[in-house]
Amino acid sequence: MALLRRTFPTLFLHFCLLNWSAWAKVELTMHKDVEVYLGESAQIPCQYNFTDADNEPSFVMIQWFVKAAGNSARKRIFYGDVSQQIVDNNTDYSGRIEVTSDQQEAQLTIRDVQLNDEREFFCQVNGLAAGNAEGKTHLRVFAPPETPVIEGVLPGISITNEVPSKVASCEARNGFPKPNITWYRNGLPLVSAPGYVNVLILVTQQSSDFYSVQSTLEYKVVKEDKDAHFSCEVSFFVPGAIRTVESHSINITVHYPTTMVELWKESPQGLVKEGDTVALRCQGDGNPLPSFIFNREQELDVDLESNNAEVLMLSPVSRKDSGIYQCRPLDNNDYAEVKGEMQLTVHYLDPAVVVPKDSEFMLKGEDLTATCNALSSLDTDTVWYKNGKQVGKGNTLHLKDATYETTGEYICEVTVPSLPALHTSGSVNIIVQGGPQLVGVEQEVQMEEATGRMVNLSCEAQGHPVPIISWNIIGSQNWNEVVSKANEHMTHSVVSVKVTSDISASCNASNDMGTEVKAFSIRAIPRVTSAAPFSPAEGSGVIIVVIILCLLLLAILGSVLYFLHKKGKIPCGRSGKQEITKEKTTKDDIVVEMKTNTKNEEAVLLKAVNGDKKGPNDQSMADGTPPSTEEPIGEPAQ
Repeated sequence: MALLRRTFPTLFLHFCLLNWSAWAKVELTMHKDVEVYLGESAQIPCQYNFTDADNEPSFVMIQWFVKAAGNSARKRIFYGDVSQQIVDNNTDYSGRIEVTSDQQEAQLTIRDVQLNDEREFFCQVNGLAAGNAEGKTHLRVFAPPETPVIEGVLPGISITNEVPSKVASCEARNGFPKPNITWYRNGLPLVSAPGYVNVLILVTQQSSDFYSVQSTLEYKVVKEDKDAHFSCEVSFFVPGAIRTVESHSINITVHYPTTMVELWKESPQGLVKEGDTVALRCQGDGNPLPSFIFNREQELDVDLESNNAEVLMLSPVSRKDSGIYQCRPLDNNDYAEVKGEMQLTVHYLDPAVVVPKDSEFMLKGEDLTATCNALSSLDTDTVWYKNGKQVGKGNTLHLKDATYETTGEYICEVTVPSLPALHTSGSVNIIVQGGPQLVGVEQEVQMEEATGRMVNLSCEAQGHPVPIISWNIIGSQNWNEVVSKANEHMTHSVVSVKVTSDISASCNASNDMGTEVKAFSIRAIPRVTSAAPFSPAEGSGVIIVVIILCLLLLAILGSVLYFLHKKGKIPCGRSGKQEITKEKTTKDDIVVEMKTNTKNEEAVLLKAVNGDKKGPNDQSMADGTPPSTEEPIGEPAQ
C-alpha cells in the first residue's frame, strides 16, 4: 500500500496530462466479441500502436473498465503501465484477473468465467502527448444445456380424434443462452400447421441465470403413425458454432380398427418335425389387438384351445397335425371377411429297417447283399459304417468274397439333408465262418538263440468257430504258456521256451472246419563267456605303458653291465684280443598280440619284455655245445 501511495501521484499526473493529448495519434484494436465456456478462462487482447513513430511516449498508461448489463455506468477494474500493474479492490474481478503488457499489447485474462461476466470490457490507452484511445470487447459466456428429456403420452391416441392430440413433451434444462427445441417425425422436422401440428413453448430463467425450455407437441395421428418414431432436438450456441443434441426416439400408441389378419409359424425356425413344439401366431392390423380364435380348415366348427390370445401352441406335433390352420378376430362376426391362414407340414422319418436282421452267417468267399430303408416325408441319404469308417453309400451294401476281415457290425445311418435333426440307424452283425487262419505271412519261423536263454513264441489265429491253439515242442522240456486269450473271432497264445539245445516247435490252430500249423525252428548257439570285459582302447594303452617300462628297465640293466665290465667286475672266459660279433636276429624285437583271453594277454606282455633275440651263446646252448669263453660286449637295449 505504501508503494501505491508513492506511485499514485505520478500516475494521476500522467492521467491528467492525457486530456491535453491528441486522440488521433493512437490506433487501438480489439475484438468485437470474445466467446468462452462457463468456468474457463477468457483472454481479451488490446493492441495499440502510435502513429507518430518519432514521438513515441516513454510512458503509457493502461486502464480496464467493465460495464454491467443493463447499466450505463462503467467501473474500473485495473490500471497500470509496463512496469507496474494494479488491480482495483472491491470489484467482482478482484483476485480473478491479471493483465500482461508489452510495448504494443495489453491482454486481460479473466479466470473462472461466470454467467454474469457476459458484459462489455473497455481498454483505455494513454500515451500523454502522443495521444490516447479506447476500445471495447463484448464477452460472451456459453453453457451447453443438459441432454433433452422426452416423454410420450402413455394412453393410446385414437385416429378418430378430430383435433390434434398431445403426443409428447421435451425439456432442455440449464443452458445459456436460451436453447431452442425442434420436433422430428422419422427424422424429418415437424412444422406447425393449424389442425395438424401445434408446438407449445415454455421458457424459464432460474435465479442462477440458466435457461430451461419445455416444448409440447400436439399432433393429429393417422394409422401409419403406429410405426412412426418421434424425437426432439435441442440447439444451442457455443463459442464459434451452433451445436445440437437429439433425444432418444419414442413410439406412440395409436388405436385403430382391425381390417387385416395374418397367421404364421413363430417357432421353430425352418422345417417342422415330429416331436417339435410349434407356436402359431395370429396378428391383425388393428390396435389394440383383439383376441383370436383358431381352427383347422378341416374342422371349422371346432375351436382349438389357446392360452394366449394371439398364439396357438401345438406340442408335441405328429404327422397327423399337418393341415391348414386359420385364425379370426373374436369381435368380428364376418369370419370370411377378416381371417388369416397358413399350411403346417410336419415331417417325419420312420425307424430304419435292415435286411438281414440282427446277425447273419457267411462262409469264406461268399457274397452278401444287405439293404437299409426308412420311410420319410423328405429325401434321405444312407451311409454304411464299420468300426467308425465308411464302407458303403446308398440303401444297398454289397459284400463280396467274404474274408475274416469282413466279420463285424455294419451300421447304416439314414439322414435327411434338408432337416439334419431327423436321423435314424440300423445294424446287422456279419459273422464269417471258416477254418483257422494264422495271422502273419510266415508259416515257418527260423531263429538262433544262445543256450540258456528264454524265448517267447507267439501264435495268433482267427476263424469261426473260434480256433483252439495247441503246442508241440521238441528239444526242450522247460516251457510254459504265458499268454492265452480269445474273443469271438480270434485266439492268441504265447509260450516261453528255455533254449537248451536245438528246438522244433509247432503251433496247431483248429476248429470244426479245419486246422492250420505254424512251425518254429530254433538253433542253439553256445554262449561265449569271458572273465572280464575288455576294452580295445583301454588294453592298447596299458600294453604301450608296460612296453615303455620294460624298455627302460632293459636300458638300465645294459648300462649297469657295461659299467661293471669296464671296472673288471665281470671276468671274461678268454684272454687276449676280443672279437666283437653281431648276429642278426631272425625275428622282430618285440611282438605284441591282442586277445580277449587274460592268460594270453599275460603271455604277450612277458614276450614283449623278454624279447626274441638270441646270441651265439644262446645258440650253442640250444645245440648242446658249451658256451664260448670269449666275453661279449654288452649294449644297452634300444
